[in-house]
Amino acid sequence: MSKERIIFCDFDGTITVNDNIVAIMKHFNPAGWEAIVERILDKSISIRQGVGEMFALLPTSRKDEIVEYAINNAVIRDGFKEFVDYCKEQNIQLLITSGGIDFFIYPLLKPFAIPSEHIYCNASTFEGDTIEILWPNRCDEHCTTDCGMCKTSIIRSYDANQFERIIIGDSITDFEGAKLVDTIFARSHLIEMCKQLDYPYHPFDTFFDIMKQLEAEPVV
Repeated sequence: MSKERIIFCDFDGTITVNDNIVAIMKHFNPAGWEAIVERILDKSISIRQGVGEMFALLPTSRKDEIVEYAINNAVIRDGFKEFVDYCKEQNIQLLITSGGIDFFIYPLLKPFAIPSEHIYCNASTFEGDTIEILWPNRCDEHCTTDCGMCKTSIIRSYDANQFERIIIGDSITDFEGAKLVDTIFARSHLIEMCKQLDYPYHPFDTFFDIMKQLEAEPVV
């Protein structure tokens, strides 16, 4: 009996062309954000700590400006609408697993009719003086990397004996998840990480590339 296909798809830099968090920081340019990014990349702080610290640099008085910029600046990668339709037609469960933030992810995904329970991301509150990021999807007992939005915890909740698990991503936030799945679709930094550990992967530029490869591969 064949397994059921399930896809764990990143958002920033994957569904969107650019990383939206980085774009927000570059545009509003709060003092100190670049140093925080460096500490995330060299793993001296966790992703959760770093993202939280970066958004804490932004005042909530600029909420409307920040939200408007995040939504209007984002560009959806070619083929995503067709990919969502393809997954529905093929009965492939599509989950959005993102380290991004709710205030831009939900509005940007709204045109694609993806159920809210299939969208995993970080949350936010604008009640204080600066933006506070909330973490509804933290690491389980098997993950110690303090991801913030833990993709491996979500992947592990789908039994490998029942599901053919597929990940689509581009960066450091997808790498731990890539170690667990049957198939990796990668671009950007995730390709370099896969090469370093000799993990097989499929490169992609658009979601049309992914659909073509899925059609070519028989279900496990």
